[in-house]
Amino acid sequence: MSGAKREFVVLLFPSTPDPRPSCPSARDIRPSLLGGQAKAGIDKAPNSPKMVGMEIIPRIMESRIRQALQRQKSVLLLGPRQTGKTTLLKPLQPDLLLNFLRPEVRQRYERAPHLLGAEVEALGERTRGGRTLVALDEVQRVPELVNVVQDLIDRKVARFILTGSSVRKLRRGGGVNLLPGRLMPLRLDPLSLAERVPPTIEEALVYGSLPGIALTGDDAAREEDLRAYTTLYLEEEVRAEALVRNLGMFARFLQLAALEAGGISHFRGIAQELGVPHTTVAGYYEILQDCLIAERVEALSQSRTRKKLTKSPRYLFFDLGVRRAAADEGPRPPVRVLGAIFEQFVGLELLRATRQTRGSVGLRFWRDPDGPEVDWVVVTKNRWLPVEVKWSDAPTERDARHLQTFLSEYSKASTGVVVCRTPRRFKITPKITAVPWQEIPRLVEELA
Repeated sequence: MSGAKREFVVLLFPSTPDPRPSCPSARDIRPSLLGGQAKAGIDKAPNSPKMVGMEIIPRIMESRIRQALQRQKSVLLLGPRQTGKTTLLKPLQPDLLLNFLRPEVRQRYERAPHLLGAEVEALGERTRGGRTLVALDEVQRVPELVNVVQDLIDRKVARFILTGSSVRKLRRGGGVNLLPGRLMPLRLDPLSLAERVPPTIEEALVYGSLPGIALTGDDAAREEDLRAYTTLYLEEEVRAEALVRNLGMFARFLQLAALEAGGISHFRGIAQELGVPHTTVAGYYEILQDCLIAERVEALSQSRTRKKLTKSPRYLFFDLGVRRAAADEGPRPPVRVLGAIFEQFVGLELLRATRQTRGSVGLRFWRDPDGPEVDWVVVTKNRWLPVEVKWSDAPTERDARHLQTFLSEYSKASTGVVVCRTPRRFKITPKITAVPWQEIPRLVEELA
């Protein structure tokens, strides 16, 4: 990791996530949340026999949010369900917190969105020292509030932290207009390697890194929770929001998309399997992206020497445990597929590292259908880092041959790496280094 000082705030994640809301106790609510707003407190999972131990995990996005608030900025924090967004709000101590997963809270503002403006202005009269801080959790549930929030930000009445697990309704509700200059967009992913290194790589490939699942020691409980996550997504995000007409067809698509994750996307192949037009499959993938379930990685298709570079994107599921559950695969994958899953793991960790690093850093891949391919390419304005992934603890020069081809064709890339299971770095060639998978965040920081 770089030498830059980070401010960490200790957060406690329950061992098992639970979608059911429960009311916080009085000691969990700041005085400013009382007076009619106590029911809008942070959701907490009720006590469960599986919530045996608690592990202290610092989240990197905590410091990013605090820094934005200190500059009087508002924040849009997006992230899939159960990545810890609601938990992250508590130590920020908002003057008002509304959780729209709670039906009584959601219905109040659906009926009268203007009430939020009136309440925030009244709260501002009682808030001392600085602008009022308002947190709206799962704001996509009431997209009508977007215009109210925009007005309050423009008039400098309050600062806002908006969280959401889907951008679909926000886009349709005009929320995109909030992003330029008004809200700082941030993304909360499952636990990254910069936040927690799993005990073994096999555990990470099988169970993923959602906080409540990764920190559970009971494998049977993990399996149960991952299966429940997929069902919860279909019922609460897809059926309840009426995103598709045929939920059974979408459920079958979800399984196929999970099985195909990490590969070059072939809409027509899945469409043929489902018996639907390829445009329907494209729309289904768009739903996965909007609900933050799928990550789309574009191909690096520019070349002065090659004319047939792949242009189709690759899709990754945001969490490998959820991917496995959606694919209906068991917890003991055969050795022959571990390499492909490991490649997805490296891609996800590179994506998470690019979001945690300041500056413009992106992720691509490079593939010539008739020849070489590079699994991942980390790109900045002036430098590129090609990354090959090998399920090996001692990759050879032969494993790096496509990296050598890439380095010879692109001047922005001066070095390459092979991410593998080696216990420590070693040189494969003068320009190519074998790197342990635990050091993925460091690769991005060094490039940025």
